[in-house]
Formats: sequence, structure tokens, C-alpha cells
Amino acid sequence: MDRAEVDAKIRELAEPFNKKGIEIKEETTFQNDLEFDSLTVMDFVAEIEDEFDIIISMNQQAEIENYGQLVDAVHKLQADS
Repeated sequence: MDRAEVDAKIRELAEPFNKKGIEIKEETTFQNDLEFDSLTVMDFVAEIEDEFDIIISMNQQAEIENYGQLVDAVHKLQADS
């Protein structure tokens, strides 16, 4: 799966969590722009892990601040598995 395919799938998964319908860009942050709380983040990460059959460690999650970083991390984890 290339980065564009990973991006498209994550956008699809993010839709139900994006309550305000904010346009998601590479630099969109989860905390400030999308206003995800910690529970929402955990649910969203669980959806991504299930979809891509990967594990995103707590350390990795802490480093991911914006949408582009998430896509890069998932793409790398998925390619490595």
C-alpha cells in the first residue's frame, strides 16, 4: 500500500471522529484543530491499528502531533510488517 492509499484510508477512518467537519490537511493537529480528547485519540488509534493490522506504541503516539506525521508513521509500520 503506498502513502496515498494509506492517507485515503485514514481520512475515511477519521470521518466519524471529525465532529466539526474540519478539512484535514497534512499539518492538521489532532489536539488543537480537531479537538480530539485522549479517549477519542485512543478510539481513533484502535480503528487504525485494526484496519492496518499494526501496533502504534504509546511512544510513537506521543510523537505524532499532526495528520501528516500519522500517515507517515502508519505507512512505515505497515510497510515494515
